[in-house]
Amino acid sequence: MTVPAGFRIHVGSAGIKDSTRDLLVVESDPEASVAGVFTLSRFAGPSIKLSRSTMAAGCSRGLVVVSKNANVANGAEGDADASELRSLAAEVIGADPESIVVASTGVIGRRYPMDVIRTYFGPLAWPEVATAEFSDAAEAIMTTDTHSKLSEAKVGAATIVGIAKGVGMIEPDMATLLTFFFTDAAIDSGVLDAMLRRVVARTFNALSIDTDTSTSDSAVIWANGLAGSVDLGEFEAAFLEVALALVRMIAADGEGASKLIEVRVTGARDDASAKLVAKAIVNSPLVKTAVHGADPNWGRLAMAVGKCSTETDIDPDRVRLSIGGVELYPSAADEAKLERAAAHLRGDEVVLGADLGISEGSFTVYGCDLTDGYIRVNADYTT
Repeated sequence: MTVPAGFRIHVGSAGIKDSTRDLLVVESDPEASVAGVFTLSRFAGPSIKLSRSTMAAGCSRGLVVVSKNANVANGAEGDADASELRSLAAEVIGADPESIVVASTGVIGRRYPMDVIRTYFGPLAWPEVATAEFSDAAEAIMTTDTHSKLSEAKVGAATIVGIAKGVGMIEPDMATLLTFFFTDAAIDSGVLDAMLRRVVARTFNALSIDTDTSTSDSAVIWANGLAGSVDLGEFEAAFLEVALALVRMIAADGEGASKLIEVRVTGARDDASAKLVAKAIVNSPLVKTAVHGADPNWGRLAMAVGKCSTETDIDPDRVRLSIGGVELYPSAADEAKLERAAAHLRGDEVVLGADLGISEGSFTVYGCDLTDGYIRVNADYTT
């Protein structure tokens, strides 16, 4: 793959939970413009608080990620542990700790095993240990993911690479899970921040696996400028493409999932109304289980639209519902139509549609079906 210039990567197995990769350090040389959005959870972890302070400065030298331990709800001790982790990473790459973004993911309520982490960082010699690729970085941040998530695009002389992790506890509230983007384009941090928020609104904030917002959600982008300036419109389009590819990977890999669900709502009062209805559909356990069973029960779509009781301009007589492009309401859902819809539902990717017939608002969201596998993963998560 083509990679952006100026980034050095180290991944390792520190033994935070088991023998798999669980630690990621990325350096940008030179210092990069940075922008990020984070969870709005009232239980946000100390990594979120530290990273927000780095965003305020608008520049960053790098990133440190611990996977398999969220370090959330551990009080002052957890705060101190996160600060020490940032300092250890900063010392290794020779940077100011304030310039390092920190992220954690995994079990809530357990402190980092700091003795293990200190022992791991002690002998690291930079940049000799920074030999990993972005594919390794994507693997190092995984928890219950079944595969790593990586996407890239070219914009003129510049490259943008994105990695992400997350398959459960996903209903973003400003950002989502962990996702990081790296580019050698030259973009001011203020411009980068506005662009990130627009991209997140149409991608990660359009994603839902199980309606649960994580305490550790982080979406951050670094732009170190080594490839020079780019057309900002072209870059944002490429950024959106990379982010959407990651979102689709996450939805398809949802815990226990067997199908990606894409819900397209059109004809709404505005985009916000369309998003509300689309989320009601994709988050419905009844819709999710119907998709899993390839049951073309369009009544479940009608139920999901109907429960949006605050949207008083929705009139059932104007609504049109479809599965895989096959309209099932209000036109008669005869056996031939139902079989075509069922055939679509048996595929790996399912498209559900609702046209509200009001105006021109539209929004598309992404999710997955609900299976017994989701229950097993989460019933046994800490044991």
